[in-house]
Amino acid sequence: MLRRKIIPYNPALKPLARKLRKEGTLGEVVLWNELKGKKLCGVSFYRQRPIDEYIVDFFCPEHVLAVEVDGSSHGFRGEEDLERQARLECLGVTFLRFSEKDVRSDLPAVVEAIRYWLEEHGA
Repeated sequence: MLRRKIIPYNPALKPLARKLRKEGTLGEVVLWNELKGKKLCGVSFYRQRPIDEYIVDFFCPEHVLAVEVDGSSHGFRGEEDLERQARLECLGVTFLRFSEKDVRSDLPAVVEAIRYWLEEHGA
């Protein structure tokens, strides 16, 4: 049996993650509808998942993959987001980033990009 690497998280982030799930952007909501329930390649995704000292939009523990939707509500914050991503990548997390605009205007292409990544990595 394959054992997954345990990635630490700060339990104090759980209430904020819950709040973020309730207040998601339209892009996050429509992408979640495509990811939840193992709809994509039969793998589980979690929404607004605490990892280390951060919260990622979507997380697939089986492939240690974070999917981020960068948009107007908490948009890509340049250096801060790159530092966050670098720290999580040191824990083995891989990132796929999409803009809110791309998710809203071309959801099939975004889903296909995630599907392609999963298939290329053994899903």
